[in-house]
Amino acid sequence: MKNFRIYLLLCFLSLALFSGCKEDDSDQVNNQRAENLKALGESAEDLLSDDIYDRLVVEIVYSNGFRPKQLSLDTFRTFLNQRLNKPGGISIIETMIDPPTGEPYSISEIRDIESNVRTRYTNDNTIAVYVFFANGNSSNDTQTTVTLGSAYQNTSIVIYQETLQSLDQDLFLMEATTLRHEFGHILGLVDISGDDIHPTGHLDPDSSKHCMVEGCLMYFASTIPPTIANPTVADIPALDPLCIEDLQAKGGK
Repeated sequence: MKNFRIYLLLCFLSLALFSGCKEDDSDQVNNQRAENLKALGESAEDLLSDDIYDRLVVEIVYSNGFRPKQLSLDTFRTFLNQRLNKPGGISIIETMIDPPTGEPYSISEIRDIESNVRTRYTNDNTIAVYVFFANGNSSNDTQTTVTLGSAYQNTSIVIYQETLQSLDQDLFLMEATTLRHEFGHILGLVDISGDDIHPTGHLDPDSSKHCMVEGCLMYFASTIPPTIANPTVADIPALDPLCIEDLQAKGGK
């Protein structure tokens, strides 16, 4: 009987230890995710500089039929290397998912999708960014206006790929421009956190978070470029000098 009681006690202790480990793992995951659940612009310096994170991983998420063009991803990587100080490297990974349901999507629904499918989170010396190429349009669309993309958290972006595919524009140019524009927002442009060095004469008074310099990547209409036959990388709108100086002041190139 004594041996039997000892056996039961050992089983109980083993179960308790196992349960404790599971709880610790869960806490660790939640702590990691918390770094990616901050307000837009809060991770601008972490993304731009190598003070804390010297590596960046961008997770591109899409369902069948909504993958961005390879050239869009290749030129996006070039853009990141031009502006971010990440000596440990910048990597882009792809995650293909089953098509979510419920479109048109509200930002609340976009957040829910992210919580279910995102696999990369900021950890150790690597900061992670999530980009969802959605199989639907935005619930904010009207008969006269559409939303092409949105940066809705410190490391979270949605590109409404179904909308891009439906427009009578070159898809590469639309993808490349929209992706860079929304990434510019998570880098803090323009004056999102009220700490840019050039807000006066730079921030568009009629379009919050956008540059007033027409032709700049962060100009409010930059993501609707004119129809260009056979566009090249050179046709993607660039950041104006004031935007670049704001990024450099936060540790960028």
